Amino acid sequence: MQTISVSTSQRTVLFVALSALALVSYGAFLAAGPRHALATLIGGLAGLALYHASFGFTAAWRHLVTERRGTGLRAQFVLILLVSAVSFPLIAWGKDFGLPTGGFVFPFGYAAAIGAFMFGLGMQIGGGCASGTLFTAGGGSTRMMVVLATFILGSVLATAHMHLWGKLPKLPSYSLVQDFGPLGAFAITALVLGAIALLTIRIERKAHGRVLPARKTDALLTGPWSSMLGALLLAVVCILTFVVVGRPWGITSGFALWGAKVFYALGIPVDTWPYWSWQKGALEGSLLSDMTSVMNFGVILGAMAAAALAGKFAPVRQLSQRDLLTAIAGGLLMGYGARLAYGCNIGAYLGGLVSGSLHGWLWLLFGFMGSLVGTRLRLKLGMG
Repeated sequence: MQTISVSTSQRTVLFVALSALALVSYGAFLAAGPRHALATLIGGLAGLALYHASFGFTAAWRHLVTERRGTGLRAQFVLILLVSAVSFPLIAWGKDFGLPTGGFVFPFGYAAAIGAFMFGLGMQIGGGCASGTLFTAGGGSTRMMVVLATFILGSVLATAHMHLWGKLPKLPSYSLVQDFGPLGAFAITALVLGAIALLTIRIERKAHGRVLPARKTDALLTGPWSSMLGALLLAVVCILTFVVVGRPWGITSGFALWGAKVFYALGIPVDTWPYWSWQKGALEGSLLSDMTSVMNFGVILGAMAAAALAGKFAPVRQLSQRDLLTAIAGGLLMGYGARLAYGCNIGAYLGGLVSGSLHGWLWLLFGFMGSLVGTRLRLKLGMG
């Protein structure tokens, strides 16, 4: 049986995080019902898993380029395949069993390609993707709180121009599940991801002579976890989201709403912008009624609890000028880019692939290209 030793200050943080998670879940229940309350708790589980496994997309993509290590990328692929094995049948047949489920299937064009590239660039400069920003901010990172604030700002600024970006040419939406069925779509997804995984193994062996062993799980409650355990628990999060919410896990639409509500409260007429003109109810209503927002709150609080369990919740009050400026730039790029590209690494990349959508693959391509540029820029800026 595991013994937990946590200092008094960390116990206080843990109590605050769990109490806040319970209150948000109860508030979501009162505002919108049991599904929203459950979604909050699912977000809490996501925050715990993300923090303990350090499961981000930013570092994994960067390590493949700078260190020729593919462990993190392969863990992402395991996550995608675990979820797809359940989500593809749910999308195709869920309604027949009382579980109506929809995927994220969107057209992809110039605007989305630019947005995905911007996001990939921004996440390397900022030091975290959307999920990474949430769990590191919740874990006590002052710098990532700055990234989160500017991520929100970039998101709402993009909504002012979405009607203009939407005029650019785009490919029609395409669904593997619709054309090949759940089994065929899964086979194609597994084949492509498997081929990429084998390529990363070849790259790693060429650079190091062998595939480097992944970090092992030390303790379930206090962490750290292996990347594969993180992938397994996040797969549970994604599947629960499909069942409870009826769609893939998403993050960044909540950021746009948070920013728009701040603008609206300050007297900026965002309700007249085409993007928000049909969502005036969301602007005027409670954030606890917004499914994506309550899940985001859960991620932050779950990560805060995980950091306290690990004894690592210790915000730093001062930031260097470089850290501050790169946090601002990275957040703005990610926020703006995510709106153009139907979301982030979670909503567009993961959400797209587990929906069988072509746009998820194209997001991966252009997002990785942006990440390559961002990785080189990090090196020039001395960010490691």
